[in-house]
Amino acid sequence: MEKLKSIALLLFALIMSTGAFSQAKKPTIMVVPSDNWCFKNNFMNTYDNMGSTLKIPDYKAALQESTELLNVISKINEMMTERGFPLKNLESVMKTLQSQSAEDAMLTSKTGADANESPIDKLKKVAKADIIMQLTWSINQTGPKRSVTFNLQGLDAYTDKQIAGASGTGQPSFSAELPVLLEEAVLAHIDNFNAQLQRHFDDLFANGREVSLRIMTFSSFNGDLESEYNGQELSEIIETWVSDNSVKGRFSLSDATENTMLFEQVRIPLYDASNRAVDTRGWARELQKMLADRYRITSKLMTRGLGQAQLVIGEK
Repeated sequence: MEKLKSIALLLFALIMSTGAFSQAKKPTIMVVPSDNWCFKNNFMNTYDNMGSTLKIPDYKAALQESTELLNVISKINEMMTERGFPLKNLESVMKTLQSQSAEDAMLTSKTGADANESPIDKLKKVAKADIIMQLTWSINQTGPKRSVTFNLQGLDAYTDKQIAGASGTGQPSFSAELPVLLEEAVLAHIDNFNAQLQRHFDDLFANGREVSLRIMTFSSFNGDLESEYNGQELSEIIETWVSDNSVKGRFSLSDATENTMLFEQVRIPLYDASNRAVDTRGWARELQKMLADRYRITSKLMTRGLGQAQLVIGEK
């Protein structure tokens, strides 16, 4: 009997180690209305971007004024939660963003260099979602029956690349409730959509998250990226660090001069050794610390959104 019990325990341990009963880590998702929906429903803010007009979705106004939007987001949240996908609530994120007044201040260096973030970049930073789930829908009326046409886009929050998609039109129904119509329309597609999201997240987990890093120099910097430190050019030191600290050494150095370097398609780990989430700013800050500690090189770290970091060498 004891022997059988030991064998059973060994088999159980083996099964658990292979992950047969373990649950895959799920990506964090936030549902937002698409730019198209916001534009058609007059929920847009207009900004002057160096002489050109820039229109940005006004999520705050949309949430406050559109009961339809709240119902739709609630239904999608409910459907995703039932399938084990954690979601960030857009309304809660907007409230957090509003309370962080320090975010409104422009980052500047002592010599006047600056970094601006768009409202969408700020939203993504506060939400810290892996995937933005962008939703568009419209109601079709055929006599007394109504149906919903929808379009779901899963966007990587760091790169804005579409990594999942689903669209379709539900069967005409006498139901007057939009959430019910939406559920009927989406139901046939959502499991395939979620499978696409999970495959993308599994790739991120195995191969790292894709980000970009730009290295620049202030005019006050006494040297450039070709200056040597302990027999190595500064550009070599930085490139070696990026290689050593990217997942499987995966990155592309798409531009390199004596004053600038641009690293693209850099794969950084999702989690550090302590299982804490790693973002672009935290990852690039380690490079900033290394340059300061080893070579007494001062630099200013700036970020744009979740996936772009810029390290400007010479001062803070």
